[in-house]
Amino acid sequence: MGLSFLEKTKGRLAEIIIGNRLENIEVTVLVKTLTPEEAIGEPGRRDFPIIVGKERMVEATLLGTKAQAFTDSPAEFTGPLKKIFDLSLSSNKERAIYTATLNALLKHFNQIEGTIHCRDEDPEQCAREIASSILERWGKVGVGLIGLNPAVAENLVRTFDRNNIKITDLNRQNIHSLKYGVKVWDGLTMMGELIRQSEVVLLTGTTLVNDTFDPIMETIQKFDKKYLIYGVTGAGVCKLMDLNRICPFGRNP
Repeated sequence: MGLSFLEKTKGRLAEIIIGNRLENIEVTVLVKTLTPEEAIGEPGRRDFPIIVGKERMVEATLLGTKAQAFTDSPAEFTGPLKKIFDLSLSSNKERAIYTATLNALLKHFNQIEGTIHCRDEDPEQCAREIASSILERWGKVGVGLIGLNPAVAENLVRTFDRNNIKITDLNRQNIHSLKYGVKVWDGLTMMGELIRQSEVVLLTGTTLVNDTFDPIMETIQKFDKKYLIYGVTGAGVCKLMDLNRICPFGRNP
């Protein structure tokens, strides 16, 4: 089995560190768990995964620069930057720490934008902007949403009609439920079918942390589908691996 997308970024990250003469410098990285209010503020709707307790945000601080990532397994880490390369990336906890740190380092060198999650009413506006961007770029297409984001799902249905939307999720409480007139499929068994039936696939960057990203991208490439990865979590990986990302209201530290 080849290297995962996340593992492939380790080599690119090493090049950046060596190129900037950071290989012998001890860097402290702090990854802390944020409360929902710290991470997202007070949006009008209360059904975002981070608010209902299904996900948390970790924040890496590196060389004075902050960056974030979503995870269902938040954990803290403090140590030199070189220790990040020792992470096996075999658990959601390690992948979250690595991804947030990667985002912080690339942001420090101004290679990426939008590494801090939007707050208050911005998530709702972000969902509208994502739906509008897909419509403007590809027209009235069938869209597959991998990972239920309620605001995004609602705006996709509003823009493209519920008959043109497919949704998968891993949360057992969401599977088989109706969201805005769309039945949520099981992400473990129906991901391939969602991609096959969709013209554009929209997936959350959290898939990089929960270890579902690689099979999703392999299936997208197999069926030659258009795609967008949304949110702050995938900022660094999308940059290093030349993947399509959208994050209209991501903030800069």
